[in-house]
Amino acid sequence: MFKRKRPAMTVIVVLALMIAAAGALIMMERIFDGTIYAIAEARAVQMATEAVNKAVQQEVAGENLQYQDFINIHKDNQGRVALMQANTVKVNQVIADTTLAVEKRMEELKWQSFSIPFGLVFGSDLLASYGPKIKVYIMPVGTVRANVSDKFETAGINQTRHKIYLGFDTSVRIVVPSKSGEAEITTQVPLAESVIVGDVPDTFVSISGGLFSK
Repeated sequence: MFKRKRPAMTVIVVLALMIAAAGALIMMERIFDGTIYAIAEARAVQMATEAVNKAVQQEVAGENLQYQDFINIHKDNQGRVALMQANTVKVNQVIADTTLAVEKRMEELKWQSFSIPFGLVFGSDLLASYGPKIKVYIMPVGTVRANVSDKFETAGINQTRHKIYLGFDTSVRIVVPSKSGEAEITTQVPLAESVIVGDVPDTFVSISGGLFSK
């Protein structure tokens, strides 16, 4: 009677092992897919951010933009800063031109690909360059949104540094085997700065819409 039960027990054990192995493979696949996608996302965001920064830097350098192009400083009879006023027309022009440059640079990333060695999944420096190459595709998604912001900070005794930043928000789609998704790209690039000697005036006429704020 015991001999008759052994084949049945063997089949049960084999089935249990197969189910366990299948479950382990599915779990490992999900873990690896998540890890691969995380690595791909980090690299795609880095590539897109570098593309945006280079586009802004080239645009600013090409136009030879200075702080005085964006802010008009008015002084009183004693030489003290009485009013700071943003040059709305110039700022809006720079935003429009730079946004076009960023969109063009982002378009160049369309379906650009790079490869990730499978060894990176294990997080080991020794295995990082080994294993099959997993191809990743990226492409821009949606529109490029631009904004201007500024910051006042102390630069010394009776001195204030005024920095103007140009920020961009956009998205890229990341495609890896068996998975795809979108990543938000947010970056801020210094546009111009100047050191103001004396007290910063209470009156600071900003661009409508809150693009500048004190």
